[in-house]
Amino acid sequence: MKKLIIKDKQLRSKIKNNEKKCFVLKTIFQNSNLFSLPRWNAYSQLKKLGKVSSKVSITYRCVYTINRKRFNKFTPFSRQVFLKLIRSGKLSGLRKSSW
Repeated sequence: MKKLIIKDKQLRSKIKNNEKKCFVLKTIFQNSNLFSLPRWNAYSQLKKLGKVSSKVSITYRCVYTINRKRFNKFTPFSRQVFLKLIRSGKLSGLRKSSW
């Protein structure tokens, strides 16, 4: 379990850094006011990053339980942990509704 937590944190930080690099390289490549040489260099570096650096390659996991099933993209929690936090009152502004 600890191994998965460490691996997940490392992967998230790696993708966060690569996402910044990718954004900068894309803006340089798409800027038509620059000369062709810096644009070409930015394009070649962008292709070297590969698919490993993209967000699509990671599997999002719950922060507490390392469960792969996240039910909402806005929260880093699984459904069970999310309900526990709501019931205990740790997430403000939310409460469990009953029909």
